[in-house]
Parts: sequence; C-alpha cells; structure tokens
Amino acid sequence: MTVRHILALLESHAEGDEERLLSIALSIAATEARAGHADDAAALKQAVQRVRDARRGPPVPAASPIPLARPRGELQSIVESSYPKTKLSGMVLAPATADKLARVVRQQEARATLREHGQTPATHLLLIGPPGTGKTMTAAALAAELRLPLFTIKLESVFSRYMGETASKLRLVFDQVAAVRGVYLLDEFDAVGARRGDPNDVGEMRRILNSVLSFMEESNSTDSIVVAATNHVEILDHALARRFDEVVEYGLPSADEGVAILKARLGKFKLAAKAIKGLREELGGLSQGEIVRATDSAVREAILDGRLEIAADHLAKMLRDRRAFRERFHPAT
Repeated sequence: MTVRHILALLESHAEGDEERLLSIALSIAATEARAGHADDAAALKQAVQRVRDARRGPPVPAASPIPLARPRGELQSIVESSYPKTKLSGMVLAPATADKLARVVRQQEARATLREHGQTPATHLLLIGPPGTGKTMTAAALAAELRLPLFTIKLESVFSRYMGETASKLRLVFDQVAAVRGVYLLDEFDAVGARRGDPNDVGEMRRILNSVLSFMEESNSTDSIVVAATNHVEILDHALARRFDEVVEYGLPSADEGVAILKARLGKFKLAAKAIKGLREELGGLSQGEIVRATDSAVREAILDGRLEIAADHLAKMLRDRRAFRERFHPAT
C-alpha cells in the first residue's frame, strides 16, 4: 500500500465517504493480487464485502452530494471550484456524443463494481472541437450528473503567471486529483502543444509535457475525472493524446439541433412555429454558444419591452450579427 493510498483513505474517512473508502480498499486488494499476494487480496475483498453486507440503506454518496471542496493554499491561484447543476439532459448533443458521455457516467456510477473485478472506470477524457460547441459545459454537466465539484484549471493562465514553475504548479493539481474526488477541467489544453518550439521556452514546455505524461500514468484511487478541452487537437503531442480513455468530438449543430437549442433557451418566451421554421437557415453554421448568445439577446429585449413573445425579425438579426462577428474574426479560407 502506497502513501497515496493511505492519504486517500484518510481523506475519505474525514469526509465520511464510506463508499469511496471501500473502493480504495478494493483498489489496494487489486494491487496486492497483481503483486502475487493472493491471500492478502482475498482477505481485503472479504472485509469489504462484510462491511457492505452489514450496512443498511444506500451508499452515502448516493444519498446526498459531497460538500463543495474549495482549493486551498497555492491551489487557490490556479484552480476555480464550482458545483454545477445543469446535467447532460439539459444539453443538446449529437447522438454519438451523448452515447459516449452516458458510458462514462455509467462506469463512474458503478466504479465500486468495476474495481471488484480489477477494472477501473474511464477517468481521462479529451474533448475536441471548435469554440462554443459545448466542451466546457460538458465538464460541468458530468460534475452535476455525478454530484461532484468541478475544478477548472486555466492552463494558459498558469503558463503565463508561473513561467519556470509551471510543472511544479501542475504537480499540486495532480496531487489534488489523487486526494479529492471531482471533475477536473484542463481548459485551453492546446496550450500544452501550442508552446512547443518556442525559442524562449528553455525546456519549460518539455518539463510540463513530461509532468502531464507522468500524471496520466499514475493510478487514480479517487476515480476523479480529468477532462481536457482543446480547439486544436492537431497540435497535441501524440504521446499525450494516446493516454485518454475517451476522445469526444464536437461539431457545429445540425439544423434540428440548432432549433432544439433555440427552443430550450427561449424558456417561457414564445415564438411561433412558423417563425422557428423560417429561422432554420439563419441557424446554419453557428455554434451552440453563438445560438445561445443570440437567443439571450432577443430574450433580454423582450423582457425590457414587457413582452412574452419574441420578435422573429429581431432574433433573426441577432443570429445574423453573430455570423458576421464569426466571419470577421474567422474568415473562410
């Protein structure tokens, strides 16, 4: 049993998370079995089973959410914490994307069962796709589904603020992943690859990359989910990309998906079915985020005008404005 296992056991005991404590015990049993200590492994598994047999009612994590964990010390300057409420059902996702995420949630919810059979749930996800397509929101939705805190690490900010110390700062994050169960979003993950070859790097990027590679290989007794989001998968180091359990690709929404996003965002505000049909063409080529912002703008105008109906021509104009903004900064090539 490693020091990390002991720390994780103490942490779960302090938080009153009995199910996590038992899961860690099963992880230790699996480690002992691989080391050839079959008797010790069997004894541990039997002890866990006795506790579960004696326990009445559902596991503690299923009965109530864990307390909101907040970064302390040096982590406060590089990690933001939140407790999201919007679940995956509140997102408009392509069927293939929804299936992959549902598989991750199912494995995480049954992580104790998987560990009893020497397996672990998917914990490392790579989300790729254009800006505004739902990658960041997915991390939040996973946290809500699993009733876990969301910890967001802005990698580009870490690089900028702690040049020369980035690897050691990320080590603090990695240690928290091993000690505190949650969903960890490594936002702007392409920064790991984008800075390769920088003449002013002085080996900093290589140290960071080696640190991340080392982390990806470490055991994660808390089964925390690490979500890396990038707009530029083509610049990621191949050795890094191979270490993810699931790669989820996001694209611009279809016409039907765009309409669904628009309707969901309108909420109690009304828009005639005929008007929605007329907006389908305006929705084409816009990301989820752009549709949301355009719809929110139309809703705000309706609120200020004291109306519960959305003016279709105004919403169409907002959608056209978003497209013009996109084309100005991202012209077609």
